[in-house]
Amino acid sequence: ALAGVVDTATAAFDRYEHARALEATESFFWTFCDDYIELVKDRANDFAGTHDAAAVASARTTLAIAVDTFVRLFAPFLPFVTEEVWSWYRTGSVHRAAWPTAEGLRAGAGEADAELVAHAGVALAALRKVKSEAKVSQKTPILSASLTVAPELVAAVKAVRADLLEAAKVTGTFEVAAGAPSAAGTTAEGDEAVQAAPVTVT
Repeated sequence: ALAGVVDTATAAFDRYEHARALEATESFFWTFCDDYIELVKDRANDFAGTHDAAAVASARTTLAIAVDTFVRLFAPFLPFVTEEVWSWYRTGSVHRAAWPTAEGLRAGAGEADAELVAHAGVALAALRKVKSEAKVSQKTPILSASLTVAPELVAAVKAVRADLLEAAKVTGTFEVAAGAPSAAGTTAEGDEAVQAAPVTVT
């Protein structure tokens, strides 16, 4: 999670291992963009006004905190870019701002599973892979999906069910089961109907 990245980057700077600090930050940044933003962007935007106000606020607050933290983490490596981004929503200079602390991030996360986004990202990637293999747009709706995951991931995937359905454009039935892949798959609608292979997360 982001708190762990702050810990890693801080420890790396303390050892003058600047490359390690950048590597840790950059790696998680792309995971954040590929997984978390994709999962919550519909909820955060709430263009249709169909989401619970608390859920929308949660997504927007998390995005704001994450961006603020990333800007601080990247500041030593991208001084001009981060200064510009900082000026969009804050006064002063990012280079005079306090270094992020993991304690505050962990306190804000509470008892949330630190690996939840990673697990959800794997599930989303599996659903998107079906569309890629079927050679249809990622915007193509999935009429039904049966997702088979490792037993320890079932609860995590169910916890992000609503965001996962929106991100993957699942418009019909969606089942999550533990164990070996079943014969069920997904059906997508678009330029053509797609009968895909089982969606399996291991």
